[in-house]
Amino acid sequence: MLQSYTFRSYFELPYEPDDILAEFGYRLQRAALNLPQSTAPATQLRLLKAKLEQRLTYVSLISETARRETLIAPILLEAAEVTGAQVRIEYLLNVSEVLKGSLDYYLYRNSKVIVLEARNADLARGFTQLAVELSALDQWLENDQPTVLGAVTTGDIWQFGQLHRQEKLIIQGIRLFVISDELEAVFEILRAALE
Repeated sequence: MLQSYTFRSYFELPYEPDDILAEFGYRLQRAALNLPQSTAPATQLRLLKAKLEQRLTYVSLISETARRETLIAPILLEAAEVTGAQVRIEYLLNVSEVLKGSLDYYLYRNSKVIVLEARNADLARGFTQLAVELSALDQWLENDQPTVLGAVTTGDIWQFGQLHRQEKLIIQGIRLFVISDELEAVFEILRAALE
């Protein structure tokens, strides 16, 4: 009998992400990602950065929920507001008995999609979970979008990944973005992916 797995199960498995993804017919590559960045002016970004910095003086970021509500959601909602994208939080996706669960954040606009996995710690295992979610999305999406952007984040640190659907290849970006110094870069990557 086939065992049932949720996306969260893959975070907890002790196996290498390459081996897990191979079970679904995908390859993993670690490389520098050349992600497009929007060049459109973002006038609200200075205000968002100031608000995030101010909130950090009031909130302890011990839990994943605190990180999601204080750091992650404001950035994603700002990107949605600027691009007109829709945001789904804890979006349930059921592709099969081994590819199911909830996506922490699912953003879409027209045929463009971003999936985001929030983690309190351990970006490496978080990326494994994100990669499995990207493979599930590849099977579920009905559009012909050639790439799908994903990110795993602790709120203050972001790591991007990109699914190349035709090649069944997931590229794990080797660069980590620290939000205190690179909020603009993260925001512009999200914005460009949705425009």
